[in-house]
Amino acid sequence: MMGRALHVALLLCLCPLPAMATPAGVSVSDDTGARVSLPQPARRIISLAPHATEMLYAIGAGGRLVGATNYSDWPDAARRLPRVGGYSGVSVEKVMALKPDLVVGWASGNAPRELARIRALGIPVYLTEPDSLDTVPASMEKLGILSGFSDGGRRQAAAFRTRIAALRERHAGLTPLPVFIQINVSPLMTVNGRQFISALVALCGGRNVFAALAPRVPQVGVEAVMAARPAVMLVPGDVDRLAAWKRWTTIPAVANGQLYGLPEDLVSRPGPRLADGASAVCRVLDSARSRS
Repeated sequence: MMGRALHVALLLCLCPLPAMATPAGVSVSDDTGARVSLPQPARRIISLAPHATEMLYAIGAGGRLVGATNYSDWPDAARRLPRVGGYSGVSVEKVMALKPDLVVGWASGNAPRELARIRALGIPVYLTEPDSLDTVPASMEKLGILSGFSDGGRRQAAAFRTRIAALRERHAGLTPLPVFIQINVSPLMTVNGRQFISALVALCGGRNVFAALAPRVPQVGVEAVMAARPAVMLVPGDVDRLAAWKRWTTIPAVANGQLYGLPEDLVSRPGPRLADGASAVCRVLDSARSRS
C-alpha cells in the first residue's frame, strides 16, 4: 500500500519550453531544460512512465512504442507492450535489447543512475517532469515533434488546454473551499501546492489546506488536519480510504459528509486524461459547494 501510495504521490506533482525542428532532424527541450536532438523522428520508443505512455498513444505515436514499464495499462494496447521494469527499477539490459532510438523517462520517478546508464549507451532520453497544468499539453507537443506526430501532438494539446480553460473560467471568482487531500494513511501523507492535484483543486474553486508546506509530499498529523478544518476531504481511489476520519466529527468535512474518492488514474497521471480528472474534481467540489 505504501509503495503504491508513494508512486501516486510522486505522480501527483504539477512551463512549456521551446521546441524546434532542425534541418538535420528534430530537437526539443525536455521538462528539465535539457536539449534532446534526433537525426530523424524516433521510430522505436520506450516509455518509462505510465503518463508518458498515455501521451504517446493519444498523439498517435502508440505504434512507435516497443516497450514500457509495468503500470502502463492505458489504452488497452499498452498492456501488450514488452515490459522493461517498474517502480522498483528499470532493466537497462531489457531496454537495450529492444533497440530504442528514444527513451521517454520521468525525472523524479526513474532512478538517475539508470537514466545515466541509458544515456551512456548512446540512447537519447527525453525526461518528463509534470509540475503544472501547462506542462502536460507542452509535453504532448514536444513528444509529437520527436516521434513525427506533430499534428497529433498539437491537436491533443489544444483540446487539453481548451477543456482546462473552460473549467477555469467556470470556477473563477468562487470563494475557495478548504480541501484536505490524503495520499496515504499510515503514515498520514498529503501534497503541497506544487503538486498538480493541488492545481486541479485550485482550478475547481478549492484551496489545499497544506499548500504552503515545503515538502511536495509532506507527512502530517491528525491534529494538523483538525486545526486546518477542511470543508472537503479527497483521496485518489476508493472513498473507504477516508473511513478512519469518521470519528473526528469536529472536522467540517466529516460533520457534513463531504468525503470523496476520486478516479485514481485520472488524477494521478499527468497525461491526456488529466483533463477528465480535472472534470471529476470539479464535479466533487461543485457538489460539496451546493451542500454547504
